[in-house]
Amino acid sequence: MATVSLLLAALCAVLVLIDVIRRPQPMAVMNVVWPITMLFGSVLWLAFYRAKGRAPLRGRDDDAPDRSMRVSVAVGASHCGAGCTLGDIVGEFALVLLPGLAAVFGLGWLWPDRIFAAWTLDFVLAFAIGIVFQYFSIAPMRGLGLWAGLLAAIKADTASITSWQVGMYGLMAVGQFWLFPLWFGGRAEATSPVFWLLMQLAMIVGFGTAYPVNWLLVRRGVKEKM
Repeated sequence: MATVSLLLAALCAVLVLIDVIRRPQPMAVMNVVWPITMLFGSVLWLAFYRAKGRAPLRGRDDDAPDRSMRVSVAVGASHCGAGCTLGDIVGEFALVLLPGLAAVFGLGWLWPDRIFAAWTLDFVLAFAIGIVFQYFSIAPMRGLGLWAGLLAAIKADTASITSWQVGMYGLMAVGQFWLFPLWFGGRAEATSPVFWLLMQLAMIVGFGTAYPVNWLLVRRGVKEKM
């Protein structure tokens, strides 16, 4: 079941990648963001993209997507989730290839358990990638230079990324510390499809915890409507 879920998500990512090539997004970074969101959102996010996220075909604007407040906030939260997704994928496989990185990120001197060191690395990468994605969203919209754009991106996305990761880590903790030991006798490793199925579900929980935060940020003008 886990393998099928991952393959289905990968297929959705490929389909959306093909579609954004045919229908480039007005905001260029979304050509990268939308396919990445499919890796956790799968068919749910594919349906959302087709209903609300697709750009019109070149030379046409009669099928432009709805950009109501609730849709804009959902797109903005998904944009945040793309950075979190890449950060977690890179971080987890980096630790598989270079186990010594766990010590750099706290194992033995900050955290007694390797999983917390892994989450620390994941968060650092998710934050860095998320800020880069936000920079390429907010800087063009506001006409900002490099440093002003980075500061605006940090201000706009810090709470969003943190709230996403809190929700995500919450479900990951339930799975890794309780459900997997109960069902399988131990934790799932990052090389296991079951680990990434849990990560997909955790990302959706992260979307849920980030959505109200993004709503507030947009209402206060800290973050742009997308």
